[in-house]
Amino acid sequence: MIDENITVSDSSDLEEGGTPELRGYLSKWTNYIHGWQDRFIVLKDSTLSYYKNELESNLGCRGALCLKKAKVKPHEFDDCRFDVSVSDCVWYLRASNPEEKQQWIDILESFKPLKADERAVQLTVNCHRRPWTSPTPEVESGYGTSSDSSSNGGGLQRHGSATSLQSTGSHGHSTRRLTEKITELETYNELLSKQAIQLQQYFDMCIDSYPKIDDANDAIDAVKLADGNDLRVHAGEVRATSTSFRATCGATVATLQHCVELLRRREKQARQAEDLYMALKTQLNEARLASKPGPDHEEGPHSTLPDDEFHDAIETGFDKMEEERCTRVVPTVHTRDQIELPPPAIDNRLTVHPLWPEIDRISTEQIQAAFEGVGGEIGWQLFAEEGDMRMYRREVEVDGMVMDPLKAMHKVRGVSAREMCHYFFNPRYRYEWETTLEQMTIVEEISSDALVFHQTFKRIWPASQRDALFWSHVRASSENTFAVTNHSTTNTEYPANSSACIRLFVTVCLACRSTYPAGEQPTRDNITTSIAYCSTVNPGGWAPAGVLRAVYKREYPKFLKRFTGYVVDQCKDKPLAI
Repeated sequence: MIDENITVSDSSDLEEGGTPELRGYLSKWTNYIHGWQDRFIVLKDSTLSYYKNELESNLGCRGALCLKKAKVKPHEFDDCRFDVSVSDCVWYLRASNPEEKQQWIDILESFKPLKADERAVQLTVNCHRRPWTSPTPEVESGYGTSSDSSSNGGGLQRHGSATSLQSTGSHGHSTRRLTEKITELETYNELLSKQAIQLQQYFDMCIDSYPKIDDANDAIDAVKLADGNDLRVHAGEVRATSTSFRATCGATVATLQHCVELLRRREKQARQAEDLYMALKTQLNEARLASKPGPDHEEGPHSTLPDDEFHDAIETGFDKMEEERCTRVVPTVHTRDQIELPPPAIDNRLTVHPLWPEIDRISTEQIQAAFEGVGGEIGWQLFAEEGDMRMYRREVEVDGMVMDPLKAMHKVRGVSAREMCHYFFNPRYRYEWETTLEQMTIVEEISSDALVFHQTFKRIWPASQRDALFWSHVRASSENTFAVTNHSTTNTEYPANSSACIRLFVTVCLACRSTYPAGEQPTRDNITTSIAYCSTVNPGGWAPAGVLRAVYKREYPKFLKRFTGYVVDQCKDKPLAI
């Protein structure tokens, strides 16, 4: 049965032995930026062509492959995918289901030429020539010639040994080389030629002695003739030479059989050498194809995808996310619940939780380090600057993975530190400002100021998909300061790297400090919040260092501007919360 999106032409004017036209839609890998795209595929006259869509099928194809030279290979893991390649050109194709894929493969394979062994079988079936048969040694001629007749002027002589020639032909049968056997055949050929001449001479003698014999009616028994007249002196030589003649023929046949066996061995060795050559050639082609961008390129230290292409793909993925965010319908703004704001003091429920010692220690360290200077010997490097925003980083690699600590300093007017941390901590708003977030689960609600999250981030090809499990704690500090600290943790219900996602490990702190003119009440017009954003991320898996640092340079400033802009928009026309 042919799938709905596959069409086979049923034209009656097709010539006998012709092939039907096949056409339908398949997903085709275009490039590392645009990924899989639906394309209209047409098979006609042993040529596979593709078009952007069916409407453009009359305007000229975008590419074509000759199936007689093509290799069709089903994918090892993807049940719907198959690849069609000719030399270095590869089409990666995907059907909508495994049945449709198999239909395409079966039809494409039918256009490939027969393999060598299949051709041999076909030639054997079609060959009508009689096979060669060796002489039957049991059929005796009754006459023979001496093998060493050349030494006596062509006269008939008794052969020294009736079995010597046969022994010579069979000795060392398993070790003789082909060249030696060919030399033997040349010798036998010379002997048989001379013996044939001598036999002919003897027959001529018989005919000359009895010229009146009627060959048509009387059978000539040369032995009887020899025994009954003056030719009988040659009778013993005739019998001895007859035996030698049979031995010569037997040796010739045995040597020919040995030659055939040697030729078969050589043919087998040549076939094995050819198979080895083809296997090595296939490996070389696969290695060459593996160096080109394709859908099988994955993240890893041995990835053959060049860093610039890896970076372009990642950058394109972020661009698509940004486009989706811009086109997304903004939900109705919720009225801010004052109770949801970060509490001015630590919730007592948190202080009795098993994670409290770790949460308290790491949060205190992060808040203290957030507003420390970036000078001195710490090694912070300024890598982005825009208005009031400054971004610094330190280059750190652990086991080949980039773990550059990052610090961003920014100032925002019109919002308080408490409001800024409220929107950063509260999961209610996270989908609105975090564009890379695919799924978020609250694993545990420890208290009003501490939660445990599991987040899955959108995959951006060719990097693997990531997830994170961390606790998040918001607290108030001195000098109108609030801070949110996120730090990776563990949970038996959410084990690391147990699915397709790679677990990344984070330590993030958003520390905010509000200031306003002394002696005045804080308002939207006079309040300024200084923001220190610190982040250390272990990606959990390999990615090119240059690409990661380029992404940091591009995405972190955009993230901070996007988040702070989101908070400013949310707080407009709302009472200021200090």
